Amino acid sequence: MRTAGNMKNAYRCLGSVLFFYFLELLELTAALPENVGDLTEGSENRQTIDVQLLHRRLKRSWVWNQFFVLEEYTGSDPLYVGKLHSDMDKGDESIKYILSGEGAGTMFTIDDTTGDIHAIQRLDREERSQYTLRAQALDRKSRRPLEPESEFIIKIQDINDNEPKFLDGPYVASVPEMSPVGTSIIQLTATDADDPTYGNSARVVYSILQGQPYFSVDTKTGIIRTALTNMDREAQECYEVIIQAKDMGGQLGGLAGTTTVNISLSDVNDNPPRFPQKHYQMSVLESAPVTSLVGRILAKDLDEGVNAEMKYSIIDGDGRDFFDISTDPNSQAAVITVGKPLSFERKKTYTLKVEGANAHLEVRFLNLGPFRDQTTVHITVEDVDEPPVFQSSLYFVEVPEDAEIGTTVQIVSAKDPDVTNNSIRYSIDRSSDPGRFFYVDITTGALMTARPLDREDASWHNITILAMEMNNPTQIGTAPVTVKVLDVNDNAPEFTRFYDTYVCENAKSGQMIQTLTAKDQDEPQEGHHFYYSLAPEVANNPNFTLRDNQDNTAWIVTRRAGFRQRDQSAFYLPVLITDNGRPRQSSTGTLTIQVCSCDDAGDIMSCHPEAYTLPATLSRGALIAILGCIFVLLVLVLLILSMRRHRKKPFVVDEEDNVHENIVRYDDEGGGEEDTEAFDIAAMWNPREAHTGKVRQDMQPEIQSLSRYVPQNCRMESSVHNYVLAKLYEADVDLCSPPFDSLQTYMFEGDGSVAESLSSLQSGSTDSDQSYDYLTDWGPRFKRLAEMYSAPQGK
Repeated sequence: MRTAGNMKNAYRCLGSVLFFYFLELLELTAALPENVGDLTEGSENRQTIDVQLLHRRLKRSWVWNQFFVLEEYTGSDPLYVGKLHSDMDKGDESIKYILSGEGAGTMFTIDDTTGDIHAIQRLDREERSQYTLRAQALDRKSRRPLEPESEFIIKIQDINDNEPKFLDGPYVASVPEMSPVGTSIIQLTATDADDPTYGNSARVVYSILQGQPYFSVDTKTGIIRTALTNMDREAQECYEVIIQAKDMGGQLGGLAGTTTVNISLSDVNDNPPRFPQKHYQMSVLESAPVTSLVGRILAKDLDEGVNAEMKYSIIDGDGRDFFDISTDPNSQAAVITVGKPLSFERKKTYTLKVEGANAHLEVRFLNLGPFRDQTTVHITVEDVDEPPVFQSSLYFVEVPEDAEIGTTVQIVSAKDPDVTNNSIRYSIDRSSDPGRFFYVDITTGALMTARPLDREDASWHNITILAMEMNNPTQIGTAPVTVKVLDVNDNAPEFTRFYDTYVCENAKSGQMIQTLTAKDQDEPQEGHHFYYSLAPEVANNPNFTLRDNQDNTAWIVTRRAGFRQRDQSAFYLPVLITDNGRPRQSSTGTLTIQVCSCDDAGDIMSCHPEAYTLPATLSRGALIAILGCIFVLLVLVLLILSMRRHRKKPFVVDEEDNVHENIVRYDDEGGGEEDTEAFDIAAMWNPREAHTGKVRQDMQPEIQSLSRYVPQNCRMESSVHNYVLAKLYEADVDLCSPPFDSLQTYMFEGDGSVAESLSSLQSGSTDSDQSYDYLTDWGPRFKRLAEMYSAPQGK
């Protein structure tokens, strides 16, 4: 069967070749000259008609120098292509045919005796459409060419063996939703490798296999178009369309190829936004700060991208001034935030009417609107325990620097904003007042001075007042108080620097020797103006005078000439400087004027008098001897004083009187019958009488009476409070006092005491060598001690 099939294919191909040869022969016959013999030079060398025609150029495409053979021959025998023949061939096998050129020996072979040409390999027109070969006839014995070499072409005839192919598939395309029918989406092109000039093998027709009735395809151009109206993306977004391309003009038996086109509907703004609810309920703490979040609401829009972008606004409601609304760019939700401070006590509920609208509209879909929606938001303010609130958020106070301790500079007031209205207690944040210059009354909020103020030391004080609820100490309100210390003329002017003044021995009368300037730490509003003059005790100084220039400077001028170093090497001139403040302040600065020897130009040569030479009668050795004697006398004096200090006398201890006592002094406790005013409560209630009573003679208090620091106006208002305040100040400034309310002082024994140490420890002497007569000289405080240690000697 295989052999029969191959023979059938061979005969079919041979018939095709003969048919084409027949057609070419008919055309050539009409074009041949009458005398065919003219084609050769002699009748003895004439070739057959088919060989002669190899050298004939014709205008038509079918010429005898071409052979045709069908592609894709699959028979087992070589495929016959054609035959070469020469008129000189007598059939005696004396002529040998030779084939050369493209594919000779590999694709094509020739029978060297008969001239038959066969194809020995499968031919594919899509790989190569033609081959150019050369043929020649040789004498088999002499190898001499009998004919010139001739060139001919073997063309491969196409058959429909390639299906159309979509080289760029699969495809992705998009079209806006709601597009009209016939809207072009994408154009597809299929490629067929067959010969488009021969038959219908490469003529492609397009058709749609899947995607109807939504889309259609043009059979000739391959353009895909919409086939339905109102295609809604929200109903179906993606479609898979299969397109077929078939050759042979779509006829039966043609080859076909398919591809897939994924078509998606792009969004348009054809859906209005809608709130899922008509009423929303939210709550917020009254302590929520401004810009804090209250809640979110969303108007749903079936569109996407820019078509779903929203813009929200508060169009009505009693809370439009207290709340703000914005759009979250990621979720397109409405964000409601606090716009102003809230108060549960002032208003407990708010209502907002919110509108949401599309930011981008399309005119052709406005009939589907309106593209906006409204809803109502109810906001409840929840009560919280709030800290106290001051009446003013900032206090500014001006106080003169000479204000007395206890002066009220400002009264701050705060209240509990809650319904309970708890009591408030005031205090100062000590980190804001490390110097403790101020004190605030715990109940009234009166801010008072606790220490003297000095503008030159600190002209501004920034204090933080704390207000705390009694029932909830964690709730604390704060208020800054800025205190400006006003200047008071409390500083006397003084020289700006130390003046090294000199007068030359050759100075003349009326000569200016020094210009004086002054400085003042105060800053009067009208500016500084200093007055200079000599102190009253030297107003009529015969040597120098002072000239006030009325520009805050003064000159020192000589009154005479003839200054001599030997007579007097230096003069001391007190100068009185007075400012223009109220009250006026003045100081005296002493100017030291040295007498110097100068040259004619006034330059100093020497300001020290020449040293006197020793008399000739006093030698250097005598001077050394005198100094040595003085040194010996000093050593003896020191030795005697040291011995007297460490004298030792016998001391007898009476066992009955050997009583050890700890002498402890309490300044806040009575001292017995003799002490009636060590602690008098009446002095605290009436500080004016603190100095009117008698003062104890046996001792002096280490901290003086505090009432002298209490100003008279403070005593009238709150004597006890200001008295304690002044006492607190004195305890603060006394670095030696312990930080206790009860002062226990041990200062009558030890190295710092006149009595030194009374202990026998570390003593190199015995008790019998001690003498305690000097205890009687120490006063009433040591009377009992003197009796104890002097009694044994009396016995």
